[in-house]
Amino acid sequence: MTAENIITTYYENYDEKGRLSSKKTGQVEFLTTMRYIEKYLTPNSKVLEIGAGTGQYSRTIADMGHKVEALELVPHNIHIFKEAMKPEQDIKIIQGNALDLSMYNDNQFDITLLFGPLYHLFTDEDKHKAISEAIRVTKLGGIIFAAYCISDGSIIDVGFQRKLLDINDYIKREKINPGTFDTFSESEDVFELVRKQDIDRLMEGYNIVERLHYVATDMLTKIMCNTIDTMDDETFALYLKYHYAICEREDMIGVTHHSLDIMRKITK
Repeated sequence: MTAENIITTYYENYDEKGRLSSKKTGQVEFLTTMRYIEKYLTPNSKVLEIGAGTGQYSRTIADMGHKVEALELVPHNIHIFKEAMKPEQDIKIIQGNALDLSMYNDNQFDITLLFGPLYHLFTDEDKHKAISEAIRVTKLGGIIFAAYCISDGSIIDVGFQRKLLDINDYIKREKINPGTFDTFSESEDVFELVRKQDIDRLMEGYNIVERLHYVATDMLTKIMCNTIDTMDDETFALYLKYHYAICEREDMIGVTHHSLDIMRKITK
């Protein structure tokens, strides 16, 4: 089975739409991400979302009065995306691959969101291609958001807490280093898990952009999901305030499921 077929099969059987909205746990990642997007939106921004999934970010941004173009690999996700669209939303969605944005001109978008693809790319060559394409289509001075799946949050939650994966088995199969607990993913694993130092290494030499923020978008949220999902609204608001205060702290950002690397394009 090809990597594209593996990804398509996964999302055909997964509630991606509900992941970010059904419970307070999912809302933390969404609200944190939107908080940073809103920081850089300007009136009548033109936004591209690459790997748009079922469209929650695209539709939210369109509801704020901005023009959105969206690209998504999985037909199932596109169907759900279109079903939820409103007539007044200025969104154009097409099927495509993050590795080839030839349908978009250089320097076209004020904000480019590369949210899903880096979860599912397993070689530096492919990652560089997706990042370079996202930068290429972004205007000079525009902002690029790149999202990653982080290994340590997954090991703690999915491995030790919920026991959905057998860590010893992954060590035996040489997918987890028994000394450092670095992870080694392949397309059959669906998700590429990395650490911040992997992202820093990946971005070495990209003098075309400057990093503005590195954000742990959900941090301990999923590990605390039973507690957070049962919070009353007042306590949840306080938790969000705390989360926002620490989500860029260098001593805190390692244990998260998802992160955002937020960059400004400084030269063509």
